[in-house]
Amino acid sequence: MSARKIALDQPESFSFSKDSEKEIKFWLKKYPEVKKASAVIPMLWVAQKQEGWVCEPAMREIADRLGMPKIRVMEVATFYTMFNLAPAGDHLIQLCGTTPCWLRGADDLKKVCADKIGPKGKVTADGKLSWMEVECLGACANAPMVQISNTAGDHYYEDLTGETMGKIIDELVAGKKPKAGSQIGRSCSESDGGSTALTDGALYDGSLAKKVKLPNTKPKKEKA
Repeated sequence: MSARKIALDQPESFSFSKDSEKEIKFWLKKYPEVKKASAVIPMLWVAQKQEGWVCEPAMREIADRLGMPKIRVMEVATFYTMFNLAPAGDHLIQLCGTTPCWLRGADDLKKVCADKIGPKGKVTADGKLSWMEVECLGACANAPMVQISNTAGDHYYEDLTGETMGKIIDELVAGKKPKAGSQIGRSCSESDGGSTALTDGALYDGSLAKKVKLPNTKPKKEKA
């Protein structure tokens, strides 16, 4: 097991909702009965999407469903950092602090999150927000960025500043849905100065290439 620990305060019981049961049924169909333990990660994810975190009773329920020792399910849950082992806010802000984001201002985002939400891992009194620092989320070209996870999904917010991060948090608190993606209007991962795609076909169609005579080759016959 990893060094990550489950929360000390745990609910007495856990049960999957009707919607979660539909998801579980979908995933279990992907594996033969003798290999149903392969669904442990999807089932942990379903539990987290339902409650916002994976509690110990949920791990026991999953172990019973899959015929696994409970310790094996706990090993998986504690190993993968995508699983929250303690309650999280309705909107969990995962702030990338890896080098590209750090160089582009991730520290400013951390300060805003700390000022508006509180320390890392702390859930606001209204239960709406919490934040954590994570490793690279793969959107380095649009750094700095965060991923915000809630019941609506897991969405990237890129090209952030302290000011735009603050506005996003304020909108979440107000019950609004801040627009995901680049906050400066960038399309995908193009240059922040706009598209730099080649527009002159001669630059890439080979028409400007000089003809080269290769040794030990016969010249092609001209078509009649």
